[in-house]
Amino acid sequence: MSEKEVRKVTLHTLKTMKAHGKRAVFLTAYDYPMGKFADDGGVDMILVGDSVGNTTLGYTSTIPVTMDDMIRHSRAVTKAVKRAFVIGDMPFMSYQPSDEIAIKNAGRFIAEAECDAVKCEGGRRVAPRIKAMVDAGIVVMGHLGLTPQSIAQLGGYRIQGRNDKEIEMLKDDILAIEEAGAHFVLLEAMPPRAGKILHDAVSIPVYGIGVGPHVDGQLVIVHDMLRMQSADILKKPKFVKVYADVGKIITEAIAQYAKEIRDGTFPAEEHFYEVS
Repeated sequence: MSEKEVRKVTLHTLKTMKAHGKRAVFLTAYDYPMGKFADDGGVDMILVGDSVGNTTLGYTSTIPVTMDDMIRHSRAVTKAVKRAFVIGDMPFMSYQPSDEIAIKNAGRFIAEAECDAVKCEGGRRVAPRIKAMVDAGIVVMGHLGLTPQSIAQLGGYRIQGRNDKEIEMLKDDILAIEEAGAHFVLLEAMPPRAGKILHDAVSIPVYGIGVGPHVDGQLVIVHDMLRMQSADILKKPKFVKVYADVGKIITEAIAQYAKEIRDGTFPAEEHFYEVS
């Protein structure tokens, strides 16, 4: 790689991209290999999401994910990454109880995991936490729309911003977290009209996952776009485009390996060490 290709993406880079109308490429990663694949593939931003609970740890939701889980996975990703801007996702109850707890846990992402920023869910009600973290010198991404940590209050995995009333509430939220000092915001699972209204309401970069094209960049879960989930649990979201069926490739490779072990094809002579 040339020096230009490995220049680190910073907050200034992302603001400049927005100013020039350049869309940011945003992807999740949860470990060293995927962090390196994503970075080598040229993504601008990596989210070490609490979705690690669903994709990697076998949970049915993000709620059981702990700070220690997130620090471990975030550290693995940042060790692999040279260029991309890495954001650590603050798990359930790591910021909600108090400003002090929020600052302490956000600081762990920066100091221990070497992330560039943190992300937290919610609008007006978490604005004081965002302000406290920003005042402590931490770069913060907000998250509005379908927020998995509040799934019980949302009544399930429901699309948000479907009508004017919901959009107006979300607009109040995005304005509140911008005023609190959030450096950018992620919108999740809403119609393109809502995404555009919220994008146009603020001056900070706005990224989307399942909100249509009127935002400053797109995020997807890497396991979704590569079909890396087992076929019996995979449910591809409507907004995801599958770029490779990696899960099928892995399953077929392992099945072939098992067959060759059982029929004695592997190991063959070319796999043996020779006697000196």
